[in-house]
Amino acid sequence: MIESIQTLLQKEANAVLNIPVTDAYEKAVELIVEQIHRKKGKLVTSGMGKAGQIAMNIATTFCSTGVPSVFLHPSEAQHGDLGILQENDLLLLISNSGKTREIVELTQLAHNLNRNLKFIVITGNADSPLAKESDVCLCTGKPDEVCTLGMTPTTSTTVMTVIGDILVVQTMKQTKFTIEEYSKRHHGGYLGEKSRELCVK
Repeated sequence: MIESIQTLLQKEANAVLNIPVTDAYEKAVELIVEQIHRKKGKLVTSGMGKAGQIAMNIATTFCSTGVPSVFLHPSEAQHGDLGILQENDLLLLISNSGKTREIVELTQLAHNLNRNLKFIVITGNADSPLAKESDVCLCTGKPDEVCTLGMTPTTSTTVMTVIGDILVVQTMKQTKFTIEEYSKRHHGGYLGEKSRELCVK
């Protein structure tokens, strides 16, 4: 079993190392900084299923690091929640296939609401409808799932999470986000206590 687990870990690690690195990351970070940091919009993330859970996690991480963010469920968006979108907001959409019906429809509805809304896509399919409509496309490299059936989102969601982390960290660098600002947003728990200690030093 240990050997099997090591093999799985190696496959996951290889998938992360094989994420295509292009200037799209720089463009995505520039877009986040411009729309949220300078123009005072917010980041709106969305995805269905497992991708939606990753999108939600990315939103909460961005919130704690100075980028106001919210998760918008693509199905609920069709029943009024689309109203969360305002001028200067930026959409971050996640779909492994790049064809997820609810996400494709969300882009159409968002542009019907405001033609100038921009969006970043994280996908495993650079030739998909979502990728082609995006302002910036970040490709996962379409890694094989470690799932024994090759179906369950496993490796793909790992890679999506890593891409989200990269966006967060690079944005923090661009906005020069400080430990003092982090402390103001994260009061509770160990991280809150630790950040306040670091502020004193």
